[in-house]
Amino acid sequence: MPTIEEARKWYPYDDPVHGFAHILRVLAMAERLAIAEGADLEIVRTAALLHDAQPVAFTTDNQQSTVSNQQSEITRSYHHLTSAELAGEVLQAEGWKASRIEAVQHCVRAHRFRDGREPPQTLEARVLFDADKLDAIGAIGVARAIAYAAEAGQPAYALPSQRFLETGQTEPGEPNSAYHEFVFKLNKLKDRLYTPAARQIGEERHRYLEDFFNQLALEITGER
Repeated sequence: MPTIEEARKWYPYDDPVHGFAHILRVLAMAERLAIAEGADLEIVRTAALLHDAQPVAFTTDNQQSTVSNQQSEITRSYHHLTSAELAGEVLQAEGWKASRIEAVQHCVRAHRFRDGREPPQTLEARVLFDADKLDAIGAIGVARAIAYAAEAGQPAYALPSQRFLETGQTEPGEPNSAYHEFVFKLNKLKDRLYTPAARQIGEERHRYLEDFFNQLALEITGER
């Protein structure tokens, strides 16, 4: 399996949301869940290191250089598919058996919240899914949601439209704030967790997340 240092080159250094710090947190949580649930640690660790991997190399000064002829500008909407392809290339080069490569690739393909076409079927895929989602709630989830909004030039809070509440689609000119992300996705993650160990951790993290965004809304609207 790739080492942590080998995996580092597939991630940007300055991305506060999906950079290598996120990978290290997911790796640590995935190991914790895998041990608690009895999952295959090698599959889980490898999938955690590769689940957001991009087929470009990042140098220490964050300059990109192409490592394959694959598309280097990876959008979030299909990053899990591209990352799974890269995982296959990496593990095949390491001499992994085809069945274990596919096990890792399934974990990677199945981890994305917004794409339900391939739900996690194995224990290892469920562990990775849960570890990734736990990193989106709690205190770190708050920090990441606000950082993501700020990167996109969006506010921490804006009142969601009725259209957004019903469909997840903003009205023309409507900000897509961190609070929108809380309403659309983050507030639902606790109920999407698969493993008992993750659900236990998720309860506390969810309460913190919910309390923060509720307090934020009250303070910004002048109600508290």
